[in-house]
Amino acid sequence: MRILLFGKDGQVGWELQRSLSSMGKLVALGVDNQELCGDFTHPDGIIQTIREISPNVIVNAAAYTAVDKAESEPELTHTINVMAPEILAQESRKLGAWLIHYSTEYVFDGSGIKPWMETDPTAPLNVYGSTKLEGEKAIYNSGCQHLIFRTSWVYSARGKNFAKTMIRLAQEHDHLTVIDDQMGAPTGADLLADVTAHSIRTALRQPQVSGLYHLAAKGEISWYGYASFVLDIVRQAGIKLKVAPESVLPVTTDAFSQPARRPGNSRLDTRKIESTFDLTLPLWQTGVARMLTEILEEQL
Repeated sequence: MRILLFGKDGQVGWELQRSLSSMGKLVALGVDNQELCGDFTHPDGIIQTIREISPNVIVNAAAYTAVDKAESEPELTHTINVMAPEILAQESRKLGAWLIHYSTEYVFDGSGIKPWMETDPTAPLNVYGSTKLEGEKAIYNSGCQHLIFRTSWVYSARGKNFAKTMIRLAQEHDHLTVIDDQMGAPTGADLLADVTAHSIRTALRQPQVSGLYHLAAKGEISWYGYASFVLDIVRQAGIKLKVAPESVLPVTTDAFSQPARRPGNSRLDTRKIESTFDLTLPLWQTGVARMLTEILEEQL
């Protein structure tokens, strides 16, 4: 089996290289790849790459994810999040290949407190969410066999993430404010990669599973609760922080001025993916604690 992965240098792409490498011949591409094109701003190069590799499975872990910057770069965001997935889908259909694609809870308006189901109406609040939704529709309309995974609050031990930022700020300041009115589930890139590999194996045997799924860790927390959880573990590990627990304060979203509106409710209902692929997804605390163990080893 030949697997073509786009976005190998991102959080999810990095983990996918691990999870997919044992499944067949893996060709993993980033934006700066020299021999084959992995740059979504060059559609002709992407088409040529796909036709040269002729993969059985295309996995798209590339996206424009700078939510605030997308507000001022709508055309570039559209190129990467809509036009490129549409090309991947059309080429997948011609090859009879599967397309695996990642989307976001930002396709919803973030209202209410109920976890979003795949069948709930969409209403994005910003350019990023709108383009991710358009990308989903382009894939569905192409008629290719696909798995689209909507996820939320993705992190990994590699590169920048919310936990690392909180640790750094807690070492530098004696007072922190963190948003407490946005709810979701921190979801590890390693979890996404492992579920992806498992789902591909199932899809190759059972093509009827083609479709849209919500994929996130179980449970829910606010960014404030997430930060508190992280800093508690850091203190327990014996790492000195400047900020005291009582000096980490909850605030509402409007305390920060950001170009893009954020959804208040990022909860995702994962019953469909768990049932279809016979999965039991872990609580968000499990993955975050494991990630913290990895990054704290560097500080001890």
